[in-house]
Amino acid sequence: MRLHVHEWGDAGAPPLVCLHGVTGHGERYRRLAAERWAARFRVVAPDLRGHGRSGWEPPWTLATYVADLVETLDALGIEAADWVGHSWGGRLVLELAAAHPERVRRAVLLDPAIDLLPHVAEYVAEQEREDAVYASYEEYADKRADGAATPRALVLEDAELHCDRLPDGRLRRRTCQSAIVSIYGELASAAPAPVTLPAPALLLYAPAYGLVRDEHLAAYADRTELVQVEGMHMVMWDAFEDVADAVDRFLT
Repeated sequence: MRLHVHEWGDAGAPPLVCLHGVTGHGERYRRLAAERWAARFRVVAPDLRGHGRSGWEPPWTLATYVADLVETLDALGIEAADWVGHSWGGRLVLELAAAHPERVRRAVLLDPAIDLLPHVAEYVAEQEREDAVYASYEEYADKRADGAATPRALVLEDAELHCDRLPDGRLRRRTCQSAIVSIYGELASAAPAPVTLPAPALLLYAPAYGLVRDEHLAAYADRTELVQVEGMHMVMWDAFEDVADAVDRFLT
């Protein structure tokens, strides 16, 4: 499937492909692109299958998502790129590097969902079985349960970007819930070995959230530069300057 993409920067600049997390969308990279990356890179941020304005049909497997990325980049004339992946997007960077190492120059993982413990995957999948419908943008923000460091203005902006207005006035998040449940099941599987990543890579993680576990840090310590950031899982919101600075240093 060719994915819907959001782009910033000069089309002739080196490509930087940015992947969002589960239930997200490519425009979550808009501020990082506009303020930091677009001056040097062609920033490409797709809406992944089942999300945003891309197609929603199955299958919703990790292999299918990797194939979608390859097809989309081929259509854009991009053979190899630097990659940034947040959460599930980080896991997809790992999958892509293992299956198509020639496509990945450098990799940045933002609080990546390397793998989920089975009981965690089951819990979040069960939460996502309900249709993602909200009475207001404020309810959308409340139900996200972000941390105190997350700027509420950014969450409300995200709601406007990522929800459609229904005929009854309610808002529906632009995601396929069947896909979301399937993705969480996929994330309970074992990730590719760290050695498949290009070296060096950059892994930023939020210890307060705990998605990146101690065993991940030990496994990736010899392969990646490890950087702690404050806040919770939405590191590009909670620690914007720290994330932007660390990625700038790594990609320079």
